[in-house]
Amino acid sequence: MKIYTKNGDDGTTSLRDGKRISKNSLRIDTYGDIDELSSFIGLAASFSRNKNLKTILLDIQHDLFILASDTNFDEEKVKKLELIIDEFSASLKPLNHFILPGGTKLAGHLHAARTICRRAERTAVALSENEGLHKNVIPYLNRLSDLLFTLARSANKGKDIIA
Repeated sequence: MKIYTKNGDDGTTSLRDGKRISKNSLRIDTYGDIDELSSFIGLAASFSRNKNLKTILLDIQHDLFILASDTNFDEEKVKKLELIIDEFSASLKPLNHFILPGGTKLAGHLHAARTICRRAERTAVALSENEGLHKNVIPYLNRLSDLLFTLARSANKGKDIIA
């Protein structure tokens, strides 16, 4: 099987239902942002030696694949992110000032993933305002950016729980 089909040479791509739309559409922009986010999460995972963190990040990549497929997206996935945020936040000091993104390689990549997540959230909001979107997509992306921020802070703390 060849990887290329030439079907997109006219500037269109197929949706799951077979409908063809412009590669310049807001829907495809949203899917692209989510794909980029998943790639950066995979990159961040490559800098962690902690199996628990790698599992969390891999689960998120699977969630993002489902999220971008326009299927029903379970609210429980949003709640699961909240539990993980609470777990990692418990070992962090409260923030009383802004922090600059960066630090360790792992933290830097988690921060980059967080900013891509925020962009994906913005394009998802625009898509929901124009065409509609499953109701749990935006809350998931919003919570995910919070989780990525929390994980980056944890990575910079140097705890074995995340490194």
